[in-house]
Amino acid sequence: MADDQQASRREFLRGKSALRALLGRTQKAADDAARILAETRSARAAAASPGALLSATRRAMATEFAIDYRAAGGVDATDAALAALATVAQVEDQLTIYRDWSEVVEINQNAATRAVEVAPDLFKLLQLSDWLARATGGAFDVTSGPLSRVWGFFRREGRVPVDDELAAARAVVGYDKLDLCAEMSTIRFAQRGVEINFNSIGKGYALDRAANLLLERGVEEFLMHGGRSSVVAWGSPRGDSAAGWIIGVPHPLRPGENAGEVRLCNRALGTAGAGTQFFEHEGRRYGHVIDPRTGWPAEGVFTATAIAATAAEADALATAFYVLGPGGAAEYCAAHDDVAAVLVCPSAGEAPYDVHALNLEASDWARTDG
Repeated sequence: MADDQQASRREFLRGKSALRALLGRTQKAADDAARILAETRSARAAAASPGALLSATRRAMATEFAIDYRAAGGVDATDAALAALATVAQVEDQLTIYRDWSEVVEINQNAATRAVEVAPDLFKLLQLSDWLARATGGAFDVTSGPLSRVWGFFRREGRVPVDDELAAARAVVGYDKLDLCAEMSTIRFAQRGVEINFNSIGKGYALDRAANLLLERGVEEFLMHGGRSSVVAWGSPRGDSAAGWIIGVPHPLRPGENAGEVRLCNRALGTAGAGTQFFEHEGRRYGHVIDPRTGWPAEGVFTATAIAATAAEADALATAFYVLGPGGAAEYCAAHDDVAAVLVCPSAGEAPYDVHALNLEASDWARTDG
């Protein structure tokens, strides 16, 4: 009987999540339908050439998601690509903090007063986030939203908070303030004011869900990214499954150029940096990546790129490595040989910057800055 009740709760949650997503998407359905129809016609025309490299895009999570994929014999790769992009939109509806119907908003509104049961897929993401927070010593933390808010980054109106504001925000931040019950798939907050925000892992998680759908549909040669900072890649653009895809690591001083290139095959990559979201105050620059342990913007790194088995892990670790710096990132990679990283940092010497490549073979990494 207990198992039946648990199964019923899960089905109910799936229904609630689906209803939220349906309500959220209704207001933009007409525009999306017209755009997807146009994309489908264009892609099907290109698909007349067997093995052609095709592409499809969709706006979600305040950025552009794109897929480059190869048409495969006997597989409707275009339908799969469009379904993968639709999956990203569904994940956004579930994770966003900007839409009242999202599951994360419901958690943030209620988990301080009662245990909130969540959908199985979201609970797995919460468990992964908890594991990553502990593994990085709190350098990645999904409860750090109040810190970004008090520094003005939520509205992109950066400011230095006064001591009392910062102290109040820090008091409600910490992964140890989340109580996860695996048996019941519930979450409860330790106190009022705690909240969760998946900004530093959500794009990667959406890419993982989309990539799984593509693989299930038989599409095995693709690269998909969200805003270019979150990437998952399988196979290669040429059909040689071992060749992989070449991904640029941004140059810290010359926008539009790369400091190096990573070969990515059946893995994911995430890059964190504060090159576009920052403000200056009294001659000091403050970036939007906050160290959850101190409450202050992280310093000492231009960009941090992480390579991992999943895009969610790569996204979260990129943020953590940006916070930890090259020393902390090296310690993590030494303990986790399945994770690689590239950190571009201000130079202590005469060079304009230093590059720290960790756990990368020579065949998978090359500098391109001369």
